[in-house]
Amino acid sequence: MNTEDFYFELPEELIAQTPIEKRDTSRLLVLDKETGNIEHKVFKNIVDYFQEGDTLILNNTRVIPARLLGSKADTQGNVEILLLKRIDKDVWEILVKPGKRAKVGTEIIFGEGILTGKIIDILEDGNRLIKFIYDGIFEEILDQLGTMPLPPYIKEQLEDKERYQTIYSKIEGSAAAPTAGLHFTQEVFQKLLDKGVNIDFITLHVGLGTFRPVKVDKIEEHKMHAEYYEISQQTVDLIHETKKNNKRIFAVGTTTVRTLETAALDINQIRASSGWTDIFIYPGYTFKIVDAMITNFHLPESTLIMLVSAFAGREKTLKAYKEAIKNKYRFFSFGDGMLIK
Repeated sequence: MNTEDFYFELPEELIAQTPIEKRDTSRLLVLDKETGNIEHKVFKNIVDYFQEGDTLILNNTRVIPARLLGSKADTQGNVEILLLKRIDKDVWEILVKPGKRAKVGTEIIFGEGILTGKIIDILEDGNRLIKFIYDGIFEEILDQLGTMPLPPYIKEQLEDKERYQTIYSKIEGSAAAPTAGLHFTQEVFQKLLDKGVNIDFITLHVGLGTFRPVKVDKIEEHKMHAEYYEISQQTVDLIHETKKNNKRIFAVGTTTVRTLETAALDINQIRASSGWTDIFIYPGYTFKIVDAMITNFHLPESTLIMLVSAFAGREKTLKAYKEAIKNKYRFFSFGDGMLIK
């Protein structure tokens, strides 16, 4: 399958630069994956599509202030790093700008020496490994020195950094938000609970590979980045109970979908597990756990639109995107939502 099969023209003005004032008043495009029928709603209407006994599963990861500005110890040249994933207690995989300033052995000073780091390796894809040296608690220092790593297509400053977190974010570790969950409010959760819907959580720490376009012509040749996930026995038991009762699993976001499908053993069977997943889901994949998906509108030629196309069908997905563009839906991280049922 060709990467260009997932291309579409997107007017730049539809890329949302700021979050909508009230999370659950964003728009919601509802796509029936069987018929291709499309409805236009408001996100808080999503409650209408659930039945008693259905289960909603969300990703409770929390974005860390992963962007750090520093200077080289020898030349004082400015360096910007982005924390991607923790390899060991004080060793992180990072992106560095400019990369040529970050040879092995380079020392970088942050916050007038509160934190220092030494480049200890250069990886195949150009990312670096850095070992940090500091006194105290790393997370507290990061909170003091770091800033929120907004995606490159967002040019506006974010006034309230909590708006790039879901209201249920809990486990720190992501370099990017699981943005499908940004629409949820306590009011929506309460209405779902009142309706008899189960709500539970998995964890997948989102890496920046999420935003990278696929660079190969044939999508089968693309290598996915690995991300750390956890799914508990409690969640597994709830999924099995839901399936046994012939009810549906609603997954919020591609990160939740990938976690559930990584842990799947067979149709309707899943195991508690944790570790690294590099699962790449594209058309032809057979879904084992997820019955309905809540997601945002994604970048052309990205692994995310390929996953959505695997779930809803490529033609139905691209038709829905065309309809969203015609109706001026807001796209990407701070954009509107989509329910595929």
